[in-house]
Amino acid sequence: MQTLNCTHIKTIKGVNIYYEHYENAGKQSLVLIHGFLSSTFSFRRLIPLLKKDFNLIAVDLPPFGRSEKSKKFIYSYKNMAELVLELIQLMNIKNPILVGHSMGGQISLYAAKQRPDLIKKVVLLCSSGYLKKSHPSLIFGTHVPYFYLYIKRWISKQGVLKNLSNVVHDRSLIDQEMIEGYMKPFLDDQIFIAMTRLIRHREGDLSTTDLKSIETPSLLIWGEEDKVVPIQIGQRLHGDLQDSRFYSLKKTGHLVPEENPNYVSEKIANFCMI
Repeated sequence: MQTLNCTHIKTIKGVNIYYEHYENAGKQSLVLIHGFLSSTFSFRRLIPLLKKDFNLIAVDLPPFGRSEKSKKFIYSYKNMAELVLELIQLMNIKNPILVGHSMGGQISLYAAKQRPDLIKKVVLLCSSGYLKKSHPSLIFGTHVPYFYLYIKRWISKQGVLKNLSNVVHDRSLIDQEMIEGYMKPFLDDQIFIAMTRLIRHREGDLSTTDLKSIETPSLLIWGEEDKVVPIQIGQRLHGDLQDSRFYSLKKTGHLVPEENPNYVSEKIANFCMI
C-alpha cells in the first residue's frame, strides 16, 4: 500500500540526516543520492514517476539540503557512504538499489564496494569518476580562518543561474522554481563552513583497480552534452565496472533527472526487472 511522502530526520554518526520516504510496502527499494551542491530537490521530476512502483528513499547528504551542517563530521566519501549504508540498515531495507547522480554516483560506488552484501544494484546518472583528492595547497587553505568566506564569494560570483546554465542543455527548462530550489540550501552560512571541511576531507574517486573489483550490477545513463562530467568519463566507468550497461541521451546535459525524467525512470524500471 502506497502512502504520502513523509519527511524524516535520523541521527547517524552524530549528524542529523534529512530524508524523504515515499513508502510503498512490498516494492523494490530505491535510495536516491544527489550530487555536489545539490539535494533531494534534484529528483523532484523523477520521484513522481517512480513512487508508484517503488519504495523510495531520497537522502540529503550532509552538509547539503536540510541535513545538518556539522563542524565535527569528517566529510569523506567513505563516511558519506557509511551514512547511507547505516540508514538502509536502520530502516531495515533489504537489497536496495542505489540511484546516484554526479557525486552521488561516486558515493553509491563507495557503498557498493564497502558492503556488496547489502546493495543489489547501482544506477549511475552522470556519476563523477576518476577525480583526484584536492590539491595540497587548497587543503592547506582550508585551515586558514574564514576560508569559508572565499567559498561563499566564489559560489555567489558564479550564481545559481550560471551554474544551472552549465548543467542543463536546454536552458528553457530553468524556471523560478528551479532557481529557488537550488539556491535555498545556500542561504545558511553554515553550509560554507561545512564545505570547507568537505574540500579538506574528500579523498578522491575510486581508482580503476577499485572499480574493477566491484561486481554489483550497474546501469549508467549519461547526457551527451554533459559539461560537468563528460560522456567519456561514463564510457570509461562502463569499461571498468564488471557488470554494467551504458546509455546516453542526445541534447541532454549533466542534470539528467531534471532534463529527461521519463527516459531515466523507464531505464531504471527495466534495469530493476533484470
